[in-house]
Amino acid sequence: MKRAEKKEVVDALHEKFSKAKALVLTDFRGLNTSAMHKLRGQLREASVEYRVVKNTLMSMASDGTDLALLKDCFSGPSAVALSYDDPIAPAKVLTKFSEEHPALELKAGVVEGRVVDPESIKRLARLPSREGLLAQLLSVLNGPARSLMMVFSGVPRSFLGVLHAIKEQKESA
Repeated sequence: MKRAEKKEVVDALHEKFSKAKALVLTDFRGLNTSAMHKLRGQLREASVEYRVVKNTLMSMASDGTDLALLKDCFSGPSAVALSYDDPIAPAKVLTKFSEEHPALELKAGVVEGRVVDPESIKRLARLPSREGLLAQLLSVLNGPARSLMMVFSGVPRSFLGVLHAIKEQKESA
């Protein structure tokens, strides 16, 4: 690769690294071509970009970005998963895939400016989706109103029960 081509690649990568909300470094040694194709397809479905990049180019492109925090992990064959929208998406897809294919190793990641280790990536993957978290929040917010309504409706219900018991007693007498 000529120097001008390397400069273009580094500039393009730097722009991508700067825009990404989440970056996860992986070691893909041991994955065959069909497994890599399957992984790329799953990542593409989740709107995650997966790039195999030479460590020297990644090191140059990461200067001034969040990925620079992981420079000590740039060894061996490295690929980076980039997510521009959902910071949890790469963690979910890569963790699930690494359980099926243990050859895929999660090295480290950066999620919204914070460095995360492989265990933290796996914990992030277990989080519910954004929609699931919003549903849980709405359920918690709706709980007190529902309880108050049950209390208020309990008084008339009890009163009707008493009237019904009196009616039954008078009819049987």
